[in-house]
Amino acid sequence: MRDFRSVFLLLTAMAALLLAGCSREPEGIGLEQLRQQTHIHGLAFDRADSARIWLATHHGFHVVGTDGLARRVSEETHDFMGFTPHPEEAETFFASGHPARGGNLGVMVSTDGGQRWAQRSPGVEGPVDFHQLTVSAAEPEVLYGAYRGGLQVSRDGGHQWQVQARAPEGLIALAASSRDPQHLYAATQAGLLMSPDGGQRWRQLHDERRPVSLVVVDRGRLYAFVVGVGLIRAEEGSRDWEVIHRGWEEGYLVHLAVDPSDPAHLVAADEQGRLLRSTDGGRAWVPL
Repeated sequence: MRDFRSVFLLLTAMAALLLAGCSREPEGIGLEQLRQQTHIHGLAFDRADSARIWLATHHGFHVVGTDGLARRVSEETHDFMGFTPHPEEAETFFASGHPARGGNLGVMVSTDGGQRWAQRSPGVEGPVDFHQLTVSAAEPEVLYGAYRGGLQVSRDGGHQWQVQARAPEGLIALAASSRDPQHLYAATQAGLLMSPDGGQRWRQLHDERRPVSLVVVDRGRLYAFVVGVGLIRAEEGSRDWEVIHRGWEEGYLVHLAVDPSDPAHLVAADEQGRLLRSTDGGRAWVPL
């Protein structure tokens, strides 16, 4: 009996040590493992700590920490589409997409850093599934979203929506101007477009009529990726385009974010779901 008790106590102590060891194991997964499990629909720097990167994915909302590991932040495993951060409030995000059980989410908002999400509006003829969604840095109450060929607008922070116009053909991405809430940019299969009136009229903004895989506006600076040309940049006021990086061969970028505390610091996701970093404004890139 004494031997049995000794063995039992030893096994109990070993189990306790094992559990303690497991609790100290770092949580999260590597970025390559994440890439194998899901795909990225949007990314942004944490405005409160630019060492952290937010990722909206097909299976929930994640954060990449300084250790290079991705951790799921959201309680839900929604397919977060159209992700866009609030331009001033660090823990406020907008998104759309699909719940894990199927259907459409409508316009979703998180005000606690992506942990909990709630539907702010179903949108027009919703619940909508905005694959393209953008909020104006010039007037954060103004948002635009595209659904079923229509361009919708909200002027009260996403509560009420109305159909503004038809969305451009072959729309890939939307970006609202940082100078004027009526100015919109559209990445399309036929080139980069600009609208001066909230999407009612569009005109070509770049000479190349090739597919444009992304368009981003940051503090008056406009970024776009033209397939076959590379990553380009211009000031909103001048639109004097500069090719920042050409060497993509058959690849291209699908998402881009600019560090709010350092405009030379960029992160991007390519068509393979790989995350990249640049510390010189986009001229050189390394894996994140």
